Amino acid sequence: MHEPITPFQKKPFVLSLGGSLVVPNGGPDTAFLKKLRRFVQVQVRSGRKLAIVVGGGKTARHYIDSAEKVKSIESEDLDWLGIHSTRLNAHLLRTILRDIAHPVVIKDPTKTPKRWNGKVLIAAGWKPGWSTDYVACRIAQNIGTDTVLNLSNIEKVYSADPNKDKNATPFDDLSWKDYRKMVGNTWSPGLSAPFDPIASKYCHKNKMQAIIMSGDLLNVSAMIRGKKFTGTVLS
Repeated sequence: MHEPITPFQKKPFVLSLGGSLVVPNGGPDTAFLKKLRRFVQVQVRSGRKLAIVVGGGKTARHYIDSAEKVKSIESEDLDWLGIHSTRLNAHLLRTILRDIAHPVVIKDPTKTPKRWNGKVLIAAGWKPGWSTDYVACRIAQNIGTDTVLNLSNIEKVYSADPNKDKNATPFDDLSWKDYRKMVGNTWSPGLSAPFDPIASKYCHKNKMQAIIMSGDLLNVSAMIRGKKFTGTVLS
C-alpha cells in the first residue's frame, strides 16, 4: 500500500482512463460504466470538477489488427483508427454522464476551456503521434493541476511484465528518469505501457506527476481523500 498523499480537496483533477476498462474484449463493460458513473457523481457532489480522457481499448486494437491483416498500413492511418476509437468511447461516456457533463467532447487539448458547462469534461484522442495520456497531461496543465490519475488494468508499475516474469518488482514510487529508461522515448499506435513515453517526457519536463492505478474506483476514492492506496506515483 502507498502512504497517503496530499488530498485533491476542491481542485479539479484529470483521469486518463484506459480504454481497456471501458471496452475489454466483448464490447463495453456496463458493470464498470455503472461504477464509474456513481464514482463521478460522488466527486461532483463533493464539490470537485474533473476531466476524463478515455483511450481506445479493444475497439482500437481490433480495428488496427484488422487493417494490418488486410494490407500494409501506414503508421499514421493506424493512429487514426485508434483516435476514432477513443472518440467513440468518449461519446459513450458523455452520453451516460449527460446530466453533469460538458456537452462537447474535447478533441484538441490546446483548446481546453478554462471553464466549462457542467462538472465533468470528457476528452478523447487528438492527432497522430499523441496518445490520450499526453492529451490528459495537456488538459491537466490547462485547468491548473499538476497531477494525472492513470487508470488501467494494472495496479502498479512493475520492473517487468508480472504475467511473464514471476520475479517482477512492483514500485510504489518511481522517478521519471528511471521510468523513462524502462519505457523508452517512442510512441507507436496501440502501444501498451503503463504511461506513454511521450506523455512521460512532457510530465518530466513540466514537473508533473502521474499516479498509476487499477480500475478499482474504491481505491481511487481513497487516494483522492488522502488515505492509503495501491498504486505507483511517477514524479
